[in-house]
Amino acid sequence: MSENTTAQELSETARIARDLIRIDTSNRGGGDANPERPAADYVAAYLTELGLAPEIFESAPGRASVVARVEGEDLTLPALVLHGHLDVVPADPAGWSVDPFAGVIKDGMLWGRGAVDMKDMDAMILTAIAEILRAGGKPRRTVILAFFADEENGGEYGASFLVNEHPELFAGAGTAISEVGGYSIDVEGQRAYLIQTGEKSLDWIRLRARGTAAHGSRVWKDNAVTRLAEAIAALGRHEWPLALCDTTSELIDALSEILGEDPQTVDPETLVLRLGKTGGFIQASLRNTSNPTVLNAGYKHNVIPDTAEALVDVRALPSEQADILDRVQRIVGDDIEIEKVHSDIGLEVPFEGELVDAMTASLKRHDPEARVLPYLLSGGTDNKSLARLGITGYGFAPLRLPADLDFPGMFHGVDERVPLDALDFGHRVLVDLLRTY
Repeated sequence: MSENTTAQELSETARIARDLIRIDTSNRGGGDANPERPAADYVAAYLTELGLAPEIFESAPGRASVVARVEGEDLTLPALVLHGHLDVVPADPAGWSVDPFAGVIKDGMLWGRGAVDMKDMDAMILTAIAEILRAGGKPRRTVILAFFADEENGGEYGASFLVNEHPELFAGAGTAISEVGGYSIDVEGQRAYLIQTGEKSLDWIRLRARGTAAHGSRVWKDNAVTRLAEAIAALGRHEWPLALCDTTSELIDALSEILGEDPQTVDPETLVLRLGKTGGFIQASLRNTSNPTVLNAGYKHNVIPDTAEALVDVRALPSEQADILDRVQRIVGDDIEIEKVHSDIGLEVPFEGELVDAMTASLKRHDPEARVLPYLLSGGTDNKSLARLGITGYGFAPLRLPADLDFPGMFHGVDERVPLDALDFGHRVLVDLLRTY
């Protein structure tokens, strides 16, 4: 498809994804975000045209989420929450080859912030439910559609707010589907789809070192900047040991079978890295991580400050969150203060059951030769919030992708893009799933 593709030539799914990308909902964190309300209004208007009754909820001015309930054929079945988020991380246009908020169509792909994370899935959800309703049908079970604000900030103004303040919206739900899973990867010539059956816990922390203020020309041992630098260097360079959970053990077994390796003797990390760029994404699911991300100290070149701070993103395996900050404290030393900025649970659910069987069957009906594998997400999703209501969440945004496309690398990356035919594939798979699960 050429760069001059017109809106009439785009599928409805691609057009909606493009329209949503053009609504800049950048979320800088800490409550500093462009309002999701314009995107929420767009989604609500679309759902209203389908005959639904969407509700918009604002947790703060402009911080809007949309929820709508679609009645299913079998009201005895637990409902499914099908959810996405409307916000995106910021994008610096200087690093992109296209305007990140223009929704450019180029090289058969839709480019822009949110093309991968996750306005693509938002569009697939909308058009999948539309196809079913326009045909006069219903999904097999009741579906609760949710489009949340603030996922990129841990959901404080979105999913977490609604779960805390309006849990009745999700009454009767047993399972949930959202990002990040369902996309295809290349396993040395074998196409496989990753269904996300777990995600690591999240602890965003602030490290603080204290010292004594002094003139910058002094010989000075009590320097907060130096003390902090030593601590974050130790933490940033710390090699957390390999630790497999049920999900990653099952993934290693499946990859070993495909690649002809003995799972009892193969090194899991070496095996995963054979997946190329995708391996780098999965690698972080094999151990805890702790990455310094922001530094803040001082106010003038010739003043030694009395405090220095750093933000660190700590992601632990679900079973290891309980003592992860104690382990961080031992690494940085007792003289470094640790302040929790935001914390959320890890999740892990079995790669089995009716929903897993249904997702697998829907994928195989549209790509019969593909393998379907479980994996643990190193990041987090709004499934964490829904889990507090006893809702079991999976990552399933189905996309059939070219083998050479570094799709995982575009999450929060530059030149984010998704193939147009992958959007249409995902639409078809979701329609199939909603009719059969």
